[in-house]
Amino acid sequence: MRSIWKGAISFGLVTIPVKLYSATETKDVSFHQVRRSDGSRIKYKRVAAVDGEEVAYGDIAKGFELSSGETVVLSDEDFRDLPLTTSRAIDVLQFVPLEELDPIFFEKSYYLEPDKAGVKPYVLLRDALGKSGRVAIVKVALRNRESLAALRVRNGVFVLETMLWPDEVRTPDFGFLNEDVEVRPQELEMAGSLIETLTGEFDPGEYKDSYREALQAVIEAKVEGREVVQPASSQPTSGSVVDLMAALRASVEAAKQGRTDSGTAASAGSEEDPEKDVATEADSGSGSARKGPSRSAPAKKAPARKKAAAADGAGEKARPKKAAGDTSKPAKRTARKSA
Repeated sequence: MRSIWKGAISFGLVTIPVKLYSATETKDVSFHQVRRSDGSRIKYKRVAAVDGEEVAYGDIAKGFELSSGETVVLSDEDFRDLPLTTSRAIDVLQFVPLEELDPIFFEKSYYLEPDKAGVKPYVLLRDALGKSGRVAIVKVALRNRESLAALRVRNGVFVLETMLWPDEVRTPDFGFLNEDVEVRPQELEMAGSLIETLTGEFDPGEYKDSYREALQAVIEAKVEGREVVQPASSQPTSGSVVDLMAALRASVEAAKQGRTDSGTAASAGSEEDPEKDVATEADSGSGSARKGPSRSAPAKKAPARKKAAAADGAGEKARPKKAAGDTSKPAKRTARKSA
């Protein structure tokens, strides 16, 4: 990783020099705009709207449009002279419990690495903050924009979560909030049962970007000249729910069945018998793997071996006899019978 910012955590009279790294990356498939006929890249020129002339990058400035239609042009010097006290500092303002922070305020995550001179105070603040069970609310300026942020500990490293300002979070103003919607106790109980059925520990490794994988498969098929096979859609059909209780009840049953199936598949996958693994893989499409014998009944495979041996013997009787001079294979069969 490459650091994108250098500064210091300001904690009372303690200063901890740190480097900032992006903690996340986007795995989306990126495209270029091209001409459909031959795939030629499409390029754009920066031109002035008033006369259509191309503008060099060094001649481009930032402009703020007034309500009158006039534009105020700001230079780099105007931004440089702004009083950003947090331009190279992460100022700790207070410490709060993490559950008091609404996730809607979180914007982007960054890792903080200490410089060599700041390792000890970094570790000291990290351990103290982790022991307190709180997070630090800080102010920081990144890319000429001051933001609130939360400083927390994750896997032994400080994570800086930049946050939106309160006036940047919109208030939901929807008509249904003013309606008196009646929810029956039976419906509420059934919905709670569905939540309980689907409750479990969060493991991000269980989830994947199916759309991105399907898109990659389409691209690979195009490169190799193969036919593009569209994956089966798992999207629910649109339409209004006629009977809410029936839909909830069916959802609970489906969730329970899904957990039963996944538990059975997990136990089948841990079987050490390679013959059973092959049978499970071959029958996975029809669900017959769940009906296979358990570990407590390995003796049921013996008849299959006897049948195979009998079939092998029958095959040997049906084979034509070799010439008198060729005694290699009959000798092997004789040795096998005597054994």
